[in-house]
Amino acid sequence: MEHPHRVVLLAGPSGSGKSYIAHRTGLPVLCLDDFYKDGDDPTCPRRNGQVDWESPLSWDAHSAVETIARLARDGKAEVPVYAIGADRRVASRPFDVTGSPIFVAEGIFAAEIVAECRRQGLLAGAYALRRPRGATFVRRLARDLAEQRKAPRVLISRGVALLRAEPAILRRQTGLGAEAARAREVLRRVADLLAGHPHA
Repeated sequence: MEHPHRVVLLAGPSGSGKSYIAHRTGLPVLCLDDFYKDGDDPTCPRRNGQVDWESPLSWDAHSAVETIARLARDGKAEVPVYAIGADRRVASRPFDVTGSPIFVAEGIFAAEIVAECRRQGLLAGAYALRRPRGATFVRRLARDLAEQRKAPRVLISRGVALLRAEPAILRRQTGLGAEAARAREVLRRVADLLAGHPHA
């Protein structure tokens, strides 16, 4: 079945600039981080007594794919609004892609749904954003401190752990079907996809 809208999935390590690059495309952008599970969800994985937010099991992949499928078919859907500081969904909002044949869904777990989106005919492309690790560390820490996502001590500790884990994160994302690409490559490939839609 040919859907009127298709999705570009944009993965990459936390702080790599996914949101920024997604918005640079000029396309509607769905934030996949809003599909995290609530912190008291019993299915959330735990490590040292705390929810392991770096695990894809802390994220509702089924709901994310359902929403993408609805957007691809109908052009609009209600999407959750997640407060990271509160570890829970706090609202929902309407999201509309009816004016665009392609939209972007970005988040650290975007690669987890590449295969299912491809199977359902929803996928226009899938990329894992890669940047120098030091730049990603600084960008992530500045963002998280500015947004007061957690206590500074927690954010610094998490940042160092993610710095060390970044090569493994990218390997996992490319292994799941996302193509490693730098920011300018992502923008060029999205522009090429749009060029194939004369009514975009």
